[in-house]
Amino acid sequence: MRFDVVTIFPKMFGAYLNESIIKRAQRKKLVSFHFHDLRDFTTDKHRSVDDRPYGGGPGMVMKVEPIYKALKAVPRKGKRRVLLMSAKGKMFMQADARRLLKYKQIVIICPRYEGVDERVLDYVDEEISIGPYVLTGGELPAMVVMDAVTRLIPGVLGKDESSLDESHSQAGVLEYPQFTRPEVWRRKHVPRVLLSGDHNKIAAWRQRLRKRIQ
Repeated sequence: MRFDVVTIFPKMFGAYLNESIIKRAQRKKLVSFHFHDLRDFTTDKHRSVDDRPYGGGPGMVMKVEPIYKALKAVPRKGKRRVLLMSAKGKMFMQADARRLLKYKQIVIICPRYEGVDERVLDYVDEEISIGPYVLTGGELPAMVVMDAVTRLIPGVLGKDESSLDESHSQAGVLEYPQFTRPEVWRRKHVPRVLLSGDHNKIAAWRQRLRKRIQ
């Protein structure tokens, strides 16, 4: 899968995407990340990507023209989806991460300031929010989406079944409690059933202790 990110801060992504599981996924050529500096698609000497909102009000609004040009410059690599990170977008869920797996390419626009000119939506497939709060920009939400989707790509995790039996793999269901060594920690013991070797009892215990989201 290929991710293309339109942002005015492309350097923000390197530290996160070049570590751990995602770094290994890139080495295995299971995923690639490409960044497009929005300022490269401006025409004035100040490389302006924003302007004052019509009708007045605080803050600045990102202009449609540079974003349009950036999207046009992104090479098309098969079936793709264009996402706009937005506080007023649809809440991103685990089911959305799985749904996005069917695309070969995901293009993500990262707004700043007071958001984007509404006409940008003519070139976007969907608006996505990662929660009911406001951040200073779309870069962190973009990383959340890229991480959630990347870890579901077959071969990225050590065992693919790791993504099938975890929190939110079933809608509204959280994972059961997990334990590892030592067996006893400050007088608190690992549940005896997990030490029994009886896989049927362990499965029943885990199913019973799954949390349901109200």
